[in-house]
Amino acid sequence: MEKAISELAKLPGIGRKSAQRLVFYLLKLPKYEVQQLADALYAIKEKVNFCTICFNITETDLCHICASDKRDRTTLCVVEEANDVLALEKTGEYNGLFHVLGGALSPLEGIGPNDLHIKEMMTRLNGTIQEIIIATNPNTEGEATSLYLEKLIKPLEIKLTRIARGLPVGGDLEYADEITLTKALEGRVVL
Repeated sequence: MEKAISELAKLPGIGRKSAQRLVFYLLKLPKYEVQQLADALYAIKEKVNFCTICFNITETDLCHICASDKRDRTTLCVVEEANDVLALEKTGEYNGLFHVLGGALSPLEGIGPNDLHIKEMMTRLNGTIQEIIIATNPNTEGEATSLYLEKLIKPLEIKLTRIARGLPVGGDLEYADEITLTKALEGRVVL
């Protein structure tokens, strides 16, 4: 039990107490359900890999987005992780291509440009891409990554945009921090 608790506690967002609750929950399950969970976890590592073009997750060489002939091939949205692709796809508002960097620049953690899929992104800018949307997270690492990409892409004279930042829908002004309010004011649009 201690080994299972220790292993589960390594997962993001799972502390020791949560891991302990999960282990006790798994003990109550029938053996075949625990085996199904173990098989599903093992299958993820065996079958899921990264798209050879955009580095999104896939079970084939190309992800469904890169393989689709219905996508707008003139727009490229650059994100940090594959789960960002899923979030943007859920909106149904974006129909272009993606490029997953595999993280963000973080000198404190030793993550530099060579640790991300930036070189691969630059090779994709072969003349068909007309706009690049930078959709990195609005934190220190995401902003640093955005600035770095801007310096690389600007000389190529490709339209470069950044996703808007600001208040979430349903949020209250009184609870927003100063940086969020500043970004919301900077990103205001004409009505």
